Formats: sequence, C-alpha cells, structure tokens
Amino acid sequence: MLDPRLEYSNRLEAHLKTVSAKDRLHIKIGNLKVIVVAGSLLIAYLSLSKNLLPAYWLLVLIAALAVLALAHELIVRAKTRASGAADYYRKGIARIEDRWPGTGQGGDRFRADDHVYAEDLDIFGRGSLFELLSTARLPMGEHRLADWLSRPSPKSVILARQELVSELRQKLDLRENLAITGEKLRPRLDPESLVGWAEHASDLPGNVWRGVVVALAIAAVASAVYCYLTLVAWPVILVLMIEGFLRWQLLRKAKAVIDGVSCNAEGLLLFSNILELLEREPFISPQLQKLCTPLKEHLKPSSEVIRRLAGIAYWIDARHSLLAGLAELPLLYTLQIGFAAEAWRRRWGGAMRTWVNTAAEIEALLSLGTYSFEHPADRFPEFVEGSSVFDGENLGHPLIPDAKCVRNSVRLDEDTRVMLVSGSNMSGKSTLLRTIGINAVLAMAGAPIRGKSLRLSPLIIGTSIRRTDSLQQGRSGFYTEILHIRRVFNLTKELTPVLFLFDELLEGTNSKDRRIGSAGLLKALLNCRAIGVVTTHDLALTEITDSANGFVRNMHFQDQVKDGKMYFDYKLREGVVVNSNALELMRLMGFEI
Repeated sequence: MLDPRLEYSNRLEAHLKTVSAKDRLHIKIGNLKVIVVAGSLLIAYLSLSKNLLPAYWLLVLIAALAVLALAHELIVRAKTRASGAADYYRKGIARIEDRWPGTGQGGDRFRADDHVYAEDLDIFGRGSLFELLSTARLPMGEHRLADWLSRPSPKSVILARQELVSELRQKLDLRENLAITGEKLRPRLDPESLVGWAEHASDLPGNVWRGVVVALAIAAVASAVYCYLTLVAWPVILVLMIEGFLRWQLLRKAKAVIDGVSCNAEGLLLFSNILELLEREPFISPQLQKLCTPLKEHLKPSSEVIRRLAGIAYWIDARHSLLAGLAELPLLYTLQIGFAAEAWRRRWGGAMRTWVNTAAEIEALLSLGTYSFEHPADRFPEFVEGSSVFDGENLGHPLIPDAKCVRNSVRLDEDTRVMLVSGSNMSGKSTLLRTIGINAVLAMAGAPIRGKSLRLSPLIIGTSIRRTDSLQQGRSGFYTEILHIRRVFNLTKELTPVLFLFDELLEGTNSKDRRIGSAGLLKALLNCRAIGVVTTHDLALTEITDSANGFVRNMHFQDQVKDGKMYFDYKLREGVVVNSNALELMRLMGFEI
C-alpha cells in the first residue's frame, strides 16, 4: 500500500522540477524571440530599404518567430499544468497534516437550519466534513456528495459504493488530471437547470424554419452586395422586411431557448473536459465500466457533444456585444443561435441527465476515494443485520487533528440501548456525541470511518446538540430543543432505526421535570427500536437507569485539578461521574465561592 504523504511529496517534487525547467525554457525562448524580432527588423531594413539582402530572408525569420511562439505557448501550458498539479499535492499534504480548514469548498449553500443533524455535526461550512472530503470540480459532483452526507443510503448502495471507492482510491493520475483540467476556466453551471432545459419540450419550430432563417441571412448578405454593385435597393429592403416579420414572430421563443441554457461556455467546457477524462479512463470494476458506458454509447462521445453545446453557449454569451447587435437584423443573430441550441436539444437533450448523473456520481466517489487514500488507517465499517447496533472501537473525530484527537470506544446494542454520559463542563461529552454522529454519517455515505473498527446496522441519525434562543423568531432555547427532539421523533416513522444523540437533555427546565421528561422521551424512543447517547451534568438524571430494565448504561468523563489548573483526559469510563468542576472553575476565574 502506498504511503500517501510520501507519494504526494514525490509527485510534488517532480512537478516543481518541471515548473523550474519550464521556467528556464520560458526565459530562453523569450530571449530568442527578442533576438529574432530584432533580426527581422534589421533584415527588413537591409532588404527593403538598402536592397543589400534578398527579401526571402525576412520570410525565414518570420517563420522562425512563428515556431518560437508555438514552442513558447507549449512551454507555458506545460508550466501551468505542472504548477496546478503541484498546488493539488500541496493541498493533499495539508489535508494529511490536518492543515486543511479554510482551503477548500465548505458547501455553505447546502446548509439548512431545519436539517436533523447537519448543523450539529459540522457537515457543511468552514472546517466541515464536506470541506475535508470534497475534491469535486463540477457543481453536480458537489451536489451528489452533499446529498450522500445529508441522508443515509441503503445498505446495498453503501456496500457497492465501498467497492468503487476501494478502486478509485488508487487512481492518483485520474484525480490529478481532474484537478488541473480547465484550471483557468471560470465556470458557471447549474446542473438541475441544465437538465431541465435539455428535457424541456421544443420552443421553436422544426428544421424547415431553421433553413428559412439561414436562407434569409444569406439572402440579406447577397442583396446587400447586389445593392452595392448596382445601387438597386429594393431586394435588400424586401429581405429585411421579411426578416423583421419573422423575427417578430419567433424572437420570444428563441430567447426562451437561449435563456434556458443557465450556464456559461466555460462551465460547459469544463464539463466536457471532465467527461473526456472519464471516457478515456480504463476502469477495472464492472460497476464503474457500466457507470461510464452512457458516455460512449452514442455515435459521438458525450464530451464532444457537450463541447458543441459550449460552442453555442459562446455565441449566446456574446449576444449582447456591439457586433451581435449590428448583426441582429441582417443575419438574424438571436434566431440563428436559438435554432442552433434547439437543434442540439432535440438531438441530445434526452441524454443530458444521464451524463450529469455519471459525472456527479464519479466525482463524489473520487472525493471519498481521495479521503480513503489520504487516511489509510481509516477502515470501512461493517454492516450487520438484525437489531439496532453501533459498535465502534477507538473512534476519533475526523475534523480534530490526529495529534489532539482522543479516541473512545462506544457500544450500543440489544443489551445497552442508551448510554447516559455524565461529566463536568468541558470534559468531552459534546465531542463524543459529534464523534459518534459524524462517523455514522461517514458510514452511511459509504466512506471509511475514523476508528479502528465500526460494526453497525443501517441507521438514521438524529441529533440535538446545538441550540440557542431566537429573539427574531420569539423562541427560547428550551423550545428550540423541543423542536429538535420533535424532528428526531419524526424519524422513528421510517423503517430504518434511529441513532439519536442528545446533549444536556432538557437542560432548559428544572431538575424534577427534566428527570420525568427525559425518562418519558427515552422510553418512547426505545419503544421505536432507537438507540442513542444522552449527555448530562445533572447527576439526578443518571437515576433513570434504575427504571430502564438495564437498557440504559451510565458512563462518564472525569476531570481533575492540579496546581490551580484543570486537566481533562477525555476518556470515557464506566459509571456516574463523582465530582463536578463548576465551582472549581469559578474559583479559577477569580470568584470567591
């Protein structure tokens, strides 16, 4: 198995050497171009003004200058490619060394305040799981990965995904090529709108009318030339009148076709480039081969077809320019590009959804494959049938640097349906919940988990960890918590059991009501086959275990004070915590208690 840091470092060094070598060639070629230009001027003077040299020498130097310009362009492209690859491996090393927060896409547009766990588990945003995982270049790849992280997948899909990730984790060259293709492009691409446009019913009439529009444009040019030569203007006037009438009839429909292409040419060109890489990649897995088959099953590969649409989009992007405005009536510019887009849609629109889905699926899989390659110690979870199970050994939080991450083992099964974790402030209770939750999210997405092992049954995750009052919405913190818990209870209507994670359960009410309410909530969840973890610093709540028929197990985190400082080891232990740090913490802050 390759050492990811060593492999990335070797490739980074190789690309940096290429950048250095191309930079030296860039300077040499530039100097040669200056010499050739100076020589061309000298020879032009000696041959044309002084007749001292034959003129063909000037042609030789011009040809040499063209060759140097071509070589210069190739060198610049190679340097740019090597530089982009070097940046890709720098980012990879940063992820391996836990220096990645703020360097990638956080996926903020996928955030939803009412999601049942995404905000609590840092799925999206700066320093989030999405930022750690996503290497997608296209919006559809980001959408697919976000969807996998936002809801659990069926077991059969997860197992199939694990096999594909295992193959793709070794595809370093493919991942590098995807990372640097179209690096300078500034894409604007909305996959859902693009698919909707491609599958929309035709707005413009058929090819006969397109032929009429082309014929009128040709007639306009021909009649203008005839008018110039003969000073007879009526043919031009007649053609322009017919064009004006046709434009009046069809312009609205043509604009509807054009405006529906909700992306720029560079976005489609990037899409085309990535499809071309996928078309050429020799996948071994029959599943991956089947996944990429639609890209090559037509007479023309999907990349070429999308590149044609990109060409049409270039003309669409330019329709507001001065030249396009001047060409509007004699050449029927808007109608021409409208009919061209409509013809493309009629021919290829039905395949667009498949191509978008293929690119989305492989980009999301490659993101998981990259994570798997960069974290070789992270294992794929094992899925079991039967009763609800979550059995993790040495689980760690993937968003916490490995050097600072304290790992704990967690077991929830038929014997221990609920873990009730007590402990003082800052002892690690909330982090434990997030560790369990985020590893469950990884497992249910088909990714490796951060831990030595994880056995689990298919689960739906529901959390109540972060909650605050809202002055604008007139909600207290307690009411917000109840809303969170209500969303978790709604999940129990599904066939898949729920894994619930509640931090400081019902902390917004008094101790008596908290104990009664918590006991009722847990009983209702247990009746729905749910399993989960509840944390508290209210030791009265730990008495629930006495009436829970052994299904609730008390665990705790410890702390200690030495030399006026507070220390935590963040290790999960059996039983109820025996001390509290609240008073000691206040004393350390200077309060006389």
